Amino acid sequence: MSRDAACAVTIGTAGTSIDEVVAVADGAPVLLDATALEGMARTQSLMAGVLSSGRPVYGLTTGVGDLYGVTVGASRTADIQLAMLRSHASGVGEPHDERAVRAIMTTMITALARGFSGVGPALVQTMAAMLDRGVTPWAPAQGSVGYLTATAHIGLSVFGFGRSWFEGELLPGDEALRRAGIEIIEPGPREGHALISGTYEITGVGALAVHAARQLVDVADAAGALSLEVLRGNSRGFDARLQAMRPHPGQAETARRLRALLDGSAILEANRDHRLQDALSLRCIPQVHGSVRDALAEVERVIGIEIDSVTDNPVFVIEDGELVALPGGNGHGAPIALALDYLAIAIAEVSTMSQARSDRLTNHHLSELPPFLMAAGSAASGFMIPPYAAAALAGENRALAAPATVHTVSTSAGQEDHVSMGTTAAIKARTAVANAATIVAIELLCAAQAVEFHAPLRPGAGTGAVYDAIRALVPHRTSDTEIAPDIEAVRLLVIDGTLHDIITAVTKGHHD
Repeated sequence: MSRDAACAVTIGTAGTSIDEVVAVADGAPVLLDATALEGMARTQSLMAGVLSSGRPVYGLTTGVGDLYGVTVGASRTADIQLAMLRSHASGVGEPHDERAVRAIMTTMITALARGFSGVGPALVQTMAAMLDRGVTPWAPAQGSVGYLTATAHIGLSVFGFGRSWFEGELLPGDEALRRAGIEIIEPGPREGHALISGTYEITGVGALAVHAARQLVDVADAAGALSLEVLRGNSRGFDARLQAMRPHPGQAETARRLRALLDGSAILEANRDHRLQDALSLRCIPQVHGSVRDALAEVERVIGIEIDSVTDNPVFVIEDGELVALPGGNGHGAPIALALDYLAIAIAEVSTMSQARSDRLTNHHLSELPPFLMAAGSAASGFMIPPYAAAALAGENRALAAPATVHTVSTSAGQEDHVSMGTTAAIKARTAVANAATIVAIELLCAAQAVEFHAPLRPGAGTGAVYDAIRALVPHRTSDTEIAPDIEAVRLLVIDGTLHDIITAVTKGHHD
């Protein structure tokens, strides 16, 4: 990660965007707004009054979950908060990757910096220093019903316990902080509980998923457009007048982008009257990709709100110079969990449509191209098998589209008897997007191979630029050599933003 070159992200009283969460996940340094730190200090200074009042405050003077009725002493604050983190650090399975942990920590800092959780500035300052200096807590990705577990592991690392990655080594938490030159702090009141009570894990992973999905759909447009060209399809179904008769925003935008990508296509012009009507995977790209765009807009709206929300329990407001605790249910992940289930369904649509086009490209009975996109008379298998891989991943994405949110169960002795399963929703949505990137890469690889069979005719302005980018890394295939490296090379073009930037340059501001 290039932390020095990245633009800093300021977190505080102003909003934090999905793009900013992703930027920090990718290495951008974090700046903390001074006004926010002052507000946190003020709230923290009033916490002593809450502790001495004798009033029961959930998670501060009481236990948590079904132990909300058990009073705990205020004299051993650090021990109580650490014990809460240790008991909740029960994650299982493989750990979250570095980007996910950094995204989760960014959403934690964003919420805590609002000053409603009763924690002090030193807590978020330590977390920001960990992000800036490359200390990444080890946090298992499984075992969460929507909160508590991964953030407990992160919380332990913040206070010098647990384990953290630093400079390629997995170290004890205190050793990682010392090597990074970060002072180890002791938890104050609520500073363990506040780290585990919110929807941070769902939100951080979900932000990564929706950001990647947004870029992927743009690339999928180009893959579909290039497939349409080499299959000698009919682009008249993308006409703006037709789209206006069904004015879904995503559909109209997709059709506009397709027209821009295909503008000036010599292949389409030469085959303008070749076929009256195409298969649905070609003809209905605006309708399917458009509906995915509309779904993405809704998911982005929900996650954007959640990033700027306080989902702790309880929260504290100042009334007449004193802190008043407000217990509630903002930690329930239903809003974002449902949105991320929706995202997984939308990505399954992109996946299955791209896979259908890959299969069509390589099926000479349908494509009117040489079998498996190899020269006539060749016995080479060519592109026979990559669409198999696309089919396998599209099948997996159909399974991942099954909603997680409906699988709620009762936990914590019936006190938490309806949980969101939002962490599962976030992880499967992110996995689906990663699978779809490979599926679209396979379609692009197949479509690029087919372009040569139309030489010397060139693709359109956008599709031609995408084709050139692929050919800069992957040559036209003339014999059966190992094909997996070619798939990976194109996949990297899909996920690293290269193709997205090319497509954006062509489609931005395009008018018919």
